[in-house]
Amino acid sequence: MIYDSIIVGGGASGMSAALYLLRNNKSVLVLEKENFGGQIANSPKVENFPSIKEISGLDFSDHLFQQIVDLGASFELEDVESIKKDENGIFLVTTNYNEYQSKTVVLANGVKHRLMNLPREDDFIGNGISFCAVCDGPMLKGKEAYLIGDANTAMQYAILLTDYCTKVHMFTLFDHFFGDQILIDKVKANSKIFVTHNMNLLEYKGEDKLTGLVFENTIDKNKREYQTDNVFICIGQIPQNDRFADLLVLDKGYVITNEDMETKTPGLYAVGDTRKKGVRQLVTACNDGAIAALSIIKYLS
Repeated sequence: MIYDSIIVGGGASGMSAALYLLRNNKSVLVLEKENFGGQIANSPKVENFPSIKEISGLDFSDHLFQQIVDLGASFELEDVESIKKDENGIFLVTTNYNEYQSKTVVLANGVKHRLMNLPREDDFIGNGISFCAVCDGPMLKGKEAYLIGDANTAMQYAILLTDYCTKVHMFTLFDHFFGDQILIDKVKANSKIFVTHNMNLLEYKGEDKLTGLVFENTIDKNKREYQTDNVFICIGQIPQNDRFADLLVLDKGYVITNEDMETKTPGLYAVGDTRKKGVRQLVTACNDGAIAALSIIKYLS
């Protein structure tokens, strides 16, 4: 079977693309290597999606998945290893189990958050560990927040969290920040932000949920434990597009597209966090997917 479109990734952007394609009677296969829903599925509460006052990220993802399944989407839990385009313009998508053919492909494979690589880290994601201050910051209103990171995103998140939190405790591995001077100045001038340099996270405390953090000072090697039910990990993201590099233009691993989500290869599109963009939010991920689908419908016609 040759699908109208194969979507690589089962997050919000990929499933939104599938939704629009299916409603236009296109055949769609969604390939996801882990769990459908993407990063938003780990968010305990979503309160900034238009028309939905409050919903858990997992429920949002489940509703969207069920919506595309009801419309006839095919799906497989497989890891895409390569994408090739033949002389007839058909894409061959090879996974760790199978090979599929399609007239178009949508890359919606997102990014991986860089982690601390400590024991039980995966268990605490969504149960204390967060990656998005825009998404989860409002839930900490009136509380103290903890944040690890030393570059622009970490500083932006620390400043944003002061809108909700009484204090923001910020920890960096080295003795300085790596980012824009204007942000450094803002962090230093903000009386709610308490920066501790030269701190290396050693351990997460807690059973079902996070209850504390153990740091080691990289200079004097003294250990210090903090009691907290939250921590924002802001040490970077890792795009995963190298395996498709011959079909794309990449900037630091992120896919370059135009406003129609088109890549340099006709019939190949990129949406969501995997592409180079300035804003990475749930609503913009869905927006990317819708635009890509409408571009595909035009391409196929």
